[in-house]
Amino acid sequence: MADKSKPMYLGSGDPARQRTDYYPAWLDNLADDVTMEGSVLNGVVRGAEDVRTLLSYARTLYEYQDFIYIGGYGETDFVEDYTSTVGGEPIANIAVVYRNAEGLTQHLVVNHRPLSSVLLFSRLMGEHFAGTRYAQYFAAPSVDADGG
Repeated sequence: MADKSKPMYLGSGDPARQRTDYYPAWLDNLADDVTMEGSVLNGVVRGAEDVRTLLSYARTLYEYQDFIYIGGYGETDFVEDYTSTVGGEPIANIAVVYRNAEGLTQHLVVNHRPLSSVLLFSRLMGEHFAGTRYAQYFAAPSVDADGG
């Protein structure tokens, strides 16, 4: 039984559960007008190209994925509940994938925790996409004391 006193974002601590090989099949089945919301995002990302671009890079920031649950939700939807580390910090995510009548991914809700890791993740994404049209979605890159 899970230890309810320990935050879920700390994961199981079991290296045997820390997968690096997972690829979400739903990422290859995005509707042209798919939308994505998330705790690391400012605003709503719209369109298959933009969602795929952001998620493809975001996935590289996870050092592993330790799944609590992955599978169906209701009649047509899908859920991923996992923990990981990003930049050495613990992070957890629950992603809900909503599909349309054609079975394509229509809407994603991606909710990370805790706040300190959410801010780190968003900043790392912002640094990577700085100077691009995607930068608007993320926390501003950090600036050191010298302004650089």
